[in-house]
Amino acid sequence: MDRIPILRMGDCLIVAIQVDMHDRLAIALQDDLTERIVKDRAKGVLIDISALDIVDSFIGRMISNTAAMATVLDAQTVVVGMQPSVAITLVELGLTLTGVRTALDVERGMALLQQRQR
Repeated sequence: MDRIPILRMGDCLIVAIQVDMHDRLAIALQDDLTERIVKDRAKGVLIDISALDIVDSFIGRMISNTAAMATVLDAQTVVVGMQPSVAITLVELGLTLTGVRTALDVERGMALLQQRQR
């Protein structure tokens, strides 16, 4: 099965989703990411979804649940690169990404994570 790479940068983990997400891949990412948060003692997680044109309700909930799990594991989550169509879809589906900060790009997202860690 395919896996989405998780990169470490300092005390943050970076996930760049470059493929269309299907349910099984999303669950694998959630498992891999929570394991890496603990293993690396990460304080921040940046999830780049700029390559995603479509996010369905399952993927939206997965992002929200992953952020909640990261919070329980003492890591903050920032989602970056959200396309306007994705934002519209999430709002129309009534999905609130509780506990998830958003930023327009990776640079701003990393600045948010660094600011929260000070």
